[in-house]
Amino acid sequence: MNMNSALTTAEFVKSVLEFHPQLAVFDCDGTLWAGDAGASFFEWELTRALVSDDTVRWARARYADYLAGNVSEDDMCAEMVTMNRGIAEADVIGAAAPFFEQEMAGGIFSGMKALVLELQALDCEIWAVSSTSEWVIRAGMKHFGIPPDRVLAAAVAVEDGKVTDKVIRVPSGKAKPQAIREVIGRTPDAVFGNSIWDADMLEIARHPFAINPTSELEGIARQRRWPIYFPESIRL
Repeated sequence: MNMNSALTTAEFVKSVLEFHPQLAVFDCDGTLWAGDAGASFFEWELTRALVSDDTVRWARARYADYLAGNVSEDDMCAEMVTMNRGIAEADVIGAAAPFFEQEMAGGIFSGMKALVLELQALDCEIWAVSSTSEWVIRAGMKHFGIPPDRVLAAAVAVEDGKVTDKVIRVPSGKAKPQAIREVIGRTPDAVFGNSIWDADMLEIARHPFAINPTSELEGIARQRRWPIYFPESIRL
């Protein structure tokens, strides 16, 4: 099999299952589904007045600065979570569930979902690692049968039932393998990611897979001969 060309769905699934992984880690946005759930939930919150008017004004200006390259990826991902400070966590969770169903669930890649479910049936331990808020990722994982305690996503401390601005983790870039080492404590047999922010996580895997890769990650994957898979819905 030529690892330097994009795999068909059958080739992709075979290439994963043939080495019988016992621990697999998946990025989420762009890897398990189309689109960026973090940015989409951010907009969902702003347009539905889930945060104060002052927060909306600040957040829109801040995001514009991020798009202009003046705010780092890590800072923006953290602030998409900490902007909820003072809000009851139950309210944020209550917003994340319908958001995912209405805005993201339709974009789930069927081949990736089938792979996750098949791996689970073979007793492979599955984790989701994402820089999107854990409220959104946990809502999404209900479609994949991945429990909340196997989600490593952007998270803050909750005190007296309310969200704080005390960041616990933001797994992006180098922070992804760091979270894996700190929480899981083992080297993944397989890692799946789609962007440059997953490259460090892919590097630590025994078997890295570039899924629906951005041009930047695709270049790295081809150079390092990582398997590349574009879900069928992307290829249409």
